[in-house]
Amino acid sequence: MCDNEILLKEHYSVKIYKEKQDLDKDEHSLSLDSFALLEKYQPRKIFNNTSPFLFEKKENCYHLQANYYIGADWLIEGEKFVQVEPKINQKHIGNFEKNVDSEEKVSINEDDNIKEINFVKMLLDVYASTIPTHHTTDLVNIFWNEKPIPIEQKQDTLTPFLVVQFLGILKNIVRKGLKKSYYKVRENLNNRVKGKILVGTHIKQNVLKNRFTKTFCEYQVFGEDNLENQFLKKVFQFCSHYIENFKGFPNKTEVNQIIGYCRPAFELISTDIEQSELKNIKHNPFFKEYKEAIQIGNLILKRFSYNISRATQQEQIEIPPFWIDMPKLFELYVYKKLLENEDLHSKIHYQFGTHGNQLDFLISDGENSLIIDTKYKLKYDYGHIHEDIRQVSGYARLKKVREKIGFSEDNDTHIDCLIIYPTIKNGNIEINFENKKKIELYYKVFKLDIKLPTNESNEL
Repeated sequence: MCDNEILLKEHYSVKIYKEKQDLDKDEHSLSLDSFALLEKYQPRKIFNNTSPFLFEKKENCYHLQANYYIGADWLIEGEKFVQVEPKINQKHIGNFEKNVDSEEKVSINEDDNIKEINFVKMLLDVYASTIPTHHTTDLVNIFWNEKPIPIEQKQDTLTPFLVVQFLGILKNIVRKGLKKSYYKVRENLNNRVKGKILVGTHIKQNVLKNRFTKTFCEYQVFGEDNLENQFLKKVFQFCSHYIENFKGFPNKTEVNQIIGYCRPAFELISTDIEQSELKNIKHNPFFKEYKEAIQIGNLILKRFSYNISRATQQEQIEIPPFWIDMPKLFELYVYKKLLENEDLHSKIHYQFGTHGNQLDFLISDGENSLIIDTKYKLKYDYGHIHEDIRQVSGYARLKKVREKIGFSEDNDTHIDCLIIYPTIKNGNIEINFENKKKIELYYKVFKLDIKLPTNESNEL
């Protein structure tokens, strides 16, 4: 760990002191001047106007606790930064499970069981599903205009995340076929004229060189070798080069299969696109997946400063401050697992909205209907756990929800509610509603765990 780094796992906390000696493992010390700078510090607001970590002063120190986002950000610009790794503790999950079923707060004494979440595998699974790509793009906030953060490449979570996002969308584009459109071609033609003559270029290349049978023309062609596809190929080359040169890239075999699937589609696409065109590429609104791919492609090119030589194995790299929305990724992972049941496809309503509320999932299946809420945030106090459960139960009483299911006003059937939460021990690897467990304190409210892929275990 670098001297200027505060390294955290999800939900973990540290204390920051002023010029303290003999520090414990969860303590950090700053100089007098640096400590004074923290007086006015406020964590930025990111997804849903929340902070990536909690920061407050307690007596003679500052208390910093990671939330449920992963990423890196400056605490004191140029001097001290915070990095949150994708690691969770099974002890927190066990605590959540116990308190869900208890009328009083329960504390459990278990040893730490920490594993690193394989977010790349989660992303790959999401993009292998039929989830529309517009649901998958707002998973990361990047702050390009701020001072970059120096880290070791093995700690980099941003670049693999962006690369897998891009390749996942690109695979869907290739499967449907590359977009065809009219694009301009410039060519020095022999004994003929096509389109319009580019007079200035024609004089330089032909007239002044006594090439009187040549004419330099510009004309339109309808096909796949358009600017958008040239842009995608350029980003694809950056991604391929990066993965090829990064020995520790997670799930490399699976990612290389996507690269092998996409490569033939771009064999006849040129890479003549200029850097100025790369920075100003636009998308056609009729091709929504192109919009997402171009958006993420631009982020990748920025990350490598439009220089493919930077997409190589390096010990030290610089990345912009960023945060990845793990609760949203978990929600999409659950969506993917729900879609594995083909009988549910037409019954799943994702982000069903009513009166300013959004349900994670509504399964409209008559008497077997379900309201599903995903809970990635597991370390929070007892009161909030039951407040969230009561809120989910309240959704079942909304008229719009009951109308969507097909219940009439005089039908007083209660809709089942289900809390789906992650686990890293031996849990469910698929969603089977028969495995749901009743939460004893509530009527018709259930819970179900889903096992997350970890870097110690890539079997999922």
